[in-house]
Amino acid sequence: MPCLNESDTLDLCIVKTQAAFSKHNIIGEIIVADNGSTDNSREIATRLGARVVTVLEKGYGNALMGGIAAARGKYLLIGDADDSYDFGEIPKFIEKLREGFDLVQGCRLPSGGGTVKPGAMPFLHYWWGNPMFSFMARNMFRAPIHDICCGMRGFTKIHYERLDLRCTGMEFANEMIIKSSLFGGHIDEIPITLWPDGRKSHPPHLKTFRDGWRTLRFYMLYSPKWLFMGPGIGMIAFGLLGYALAMPGCRISGVTLDVHTVLCSSLALLMGFQSVLFAVFAKVFAISERLLPADPRLDWLFKVLPLERALILSVLMFLAGCMLLVVAVGEWHNVGFGALNYEHTMRMVIPGVTLAALGFQSFMSSWFVSILTMQKKRP
Repeated sequence: MPCLNESDTLDLCIVKTQAAFSKHNIIGEIIVADNGSTDNSREIATRLGARVVTVLEKGYGNALMGGIAAARGKYLLIGDADDSYDFGEIPKFIEKLREGFDLVQGCRLPSGGGTVKPGAMPFLHYWWGNPMFSFMARNMFRAPIHDICCGMRGFTKIHYERLDLRCTGMEFANEMIIKSSLFGGHIDEIPITLWPDGRKSHPPHLKTFRDGWRTLRFYMLYSPKWLFMGPGIGMIAFGLLGYALAMPGCRISGVTLDVHTVLCSSLALLMGFQSVLFAVFAKVFAISERLLPADPRLDWLFKVLPLERALILSVLMFLAGCMLLVVAVGEWHNVGFGALNYEHTMRMVIPGVTLAALGFQSFMSSWFVSILTMQKKRP
């Protein structure tokens, strides 16, 4: 139980947990991960027989990581100490873990069979925040859950240690689910009931917009495909379409697409290509740091396009662009370096500059990716 001034409800949570242990013959310990309480939470926990672990680094994730590191059990269950979770439901989690699941997530939302008592969850959290983040987790990371923000869950100690979690704030809960899904963890979800927060002396620690933004930020950081690759491919497609229509000077609904459209299409190509490169950089780095699992598609790409081949293609692209620029300079020479027919020459200059820039980007990026793929020794 993460704890920060929970004297209003901590005793209830501990007593309910002890009752569940006794009733169902569960051999376990209760750990209160104290994150700097200034009330008598520590005294309450000690008096009731819980083990108090002091966690100096502030943050929900830090508190949980400190408590989990001190735990001695095979199976672990985490839950907030605000009496919003019924610790009498612990046996349901233990049963699933004994069946072989790595992680068992509680679900408070009706979409997953759960129940939210009146006044237990803020309006925005119930109708927007939790459903949205759960939907995103299912579609972005294939996480088989309906309530990713639920703070009551069980997991094996071995599975947790494999995850190597990093988040220190409220997004810790999301990171656990997402990494479990990405790394092939065996996940199940069980419906639970959320009760109104029993604390009276202070408001909830969760801050809707601050923690909502941190969670959204984490989702994007953990998904190079959605953050970089998708937008990049979209911009490249837009640029290529612009070139296909503007280079021959197509006229659509009375609108002529000319060199200005070519110029804007080049901008889209450059930005899109850069975004795709960032997707590759981010994915390679994340895999090397064990933030994401290995990706067979990336392995295939590096097999088909090793450094040497990528450098050759980059140079050819750069030279092709330079050739177009040389031709344009030749036409300028033919008119005595005077005024040019820009409608004609810009159809060579703009693609030439674009190809040269893409070739240069590719050349440098190929070396950078090779640096990222150099594996460091692991202890």
